[in-house]
Amino acid sequence: MQGSILRGPRLVALFLAGCLLFNYPVLALFDRPVELFGLPLLFVYLFAAWFGLIALMAWIIERRRD
Repeated sequence: MQGSILRGPRLVALFLAGCLLFNYPVLALFDRPVELFGLPLLFVYLFAAWFGLIALMAWIIERRRD
């Protein structure tokens, strides 16, 4: 019961973190003429942040009760 009560606020916090991660000032930090693995740094950041948010959301939703 306690896990399902905390799930909502955690997802809201994750949503707010996503809004912050994809906001212009943060994106501007990674908009540099640098390549990582042959890809622009901004693209690497966007896909890594996107993957991280999806992974955290899945972890929050799929956590089992102890």
